[in-house]
Amino acid sequence: MSDAAAPARVRPDGVHPFPHRHLTGIYGLHPHEIAFLLDEAEQWVALNRGAAKKHDDRLAGLTLINAFFENSTRTLLSFEIAGKRLGADVVNMMVAASSVKKGETLIDTAMTLNAMRADMIVIRHDASGAVQLIADKVDCPVLNAGDGRHEHPTQALLDALTIRRRKGRIAGLTVAICGDVLHSRVARSNILALTALGAEVRVVGPPTLLPAAIEQMGVARFTDFDAGLDGADVVMMLRLQRERMEGGFVPSSREYHTLYGLTPERLKRAAPDALVMHPGPMTRGVEIASSVADDLDRSAVTEQVEMGVAVRMACLDVLTRARRGVGGW
Repeated sequence: MSDAAAPARVRPDGVHPFPHRHLTGIYGLHPHEIAFLLDEAEQWVALNRGAAKKHDDRLAGLTLINAFFENSTRTLLSFEIAGKRLGADVVNMMVAASSVKKGETLIDTAMTLNAMRADMIVIRHDASGAVQLIADKVDCPVLNAGDGRHEHPTQALLDALTIRRRKGRIAGLTVAICGDVLHSRVARSNILALTALGAEVRVVGPPTLLPAAIEQMGVARFTDFDAGLDGADVVMMLRLQRERMEGGFVPSSREYHTLYGLTPERLKRAAPDALVMHPGPMTRGVEIASSVADDLDRSAVTEQVEMGVAVRMACLDVLTRARRGVGGW
């Protein structure tokens, strides 16, 4: 597919559908801008399922740097595949072997990356706000692949795309986000995206794992798992992020599963056709039973991974259009 065949770049009212230079979070995006990215991703879903996986060279000559300061499997591979399928030169920055381990500051790292004239940088970091700090220091588009407890925007976009494709809509659906909401950047970005698109969002979990005043984000708060699942159209389970916990947030994995683990019996409290989701990695037998995760009729876990490639292709394409002089961007 050539750039000339891509969707219209400007809305009928003359407003650019996505006028942002970076994608550091869902916060601050308008509903039509979120929907635009989902629409852009749709074109890549069918093409990714075809025989020829490299679709065109629209990013040929551009360099993508994946700078991951935190470990990752799905997100890193997804961005690498997305970049290569669009023809970009992809470089994965191995932080364990970088000067960061020698004491280099984040700003110095940003200046180093900028001096290398990258055309786009994807960053994952364990500190909230680190991605925005780098974005403010470089001359190219920056995409947030997860920063601390803050945001993970492309995960929220791929989740929204999965829901929209499976349910036909997002507006009016009841989505229950369950588990370790307190430490989850995925939960935060999903709350922002799904409420903006008209869903009714619930957060469900132990009192120790729900942020204070979470209702201010426009969600309903449940500490009773069964009540939170009642009639839900989408059940999104979250992993216990023990690496971010300091202190005893839950007594034990066994007790957590008893009270807040998604089992076939518990799933019956949701809508009969409720969709089950999980951003991964899953801890089977803790937040979700294997029989639920592997239920092809209800689980969208593998589809979420598939949608991740399409969404990240769309984001890389959209954010580099100005650099490529496409459609006046």
